Amino acid sequence: MDHEALAMEMRGLREQVTGITDTAVAAADGLLIAADTAEDIDPEGLAAIAAAGLGLARRTAEATGRGALRRTVAHGSHGCAAVYAVGESALMVVLSDEGVDLDRLHEETRPALTRIGSILSAPETVPAVSAVAGAGSEAV
Repeated sequence: MDHEALAMEMRGLREQVTGITDTAVAAADGLLIAADTAEDIDPEGLAAIAAAGLGLARRTAEATGRGALRRTVAHGSHGCAAVYAVGESALMVVLSDEGVDLDRLHEETRPALTRIGSILSAPETVPAVSAVAGAGSEAV
């Protein structure tokens, strides 16, 4: 996985949408993949809670015939936490302050999620191993 490309997507979203304070990408089981969070945020805990919330929201959407879940948003007195599905196997959580434009957030997040999904599903590239012939050895 290209961790730098993932970090760039997370930073880019933060720069595009005023009000985003923190972002994280996690596996659907809650294991943290990457985080761009403030020091007072526990990224592993955030990933686990976001995965649990997304799981409940997915089950609710299924049970009520609402189709595939796209996102869930929790509003608090100081902002919101939006959790977006990245395919079936991952999620992105975006924390924002109370001034965020949610419509803009959702609009800007859609293409970022597509790119993040591509980054997460890209095959691992293994550097080519080259043999160096030394004294008494053969090049392979």
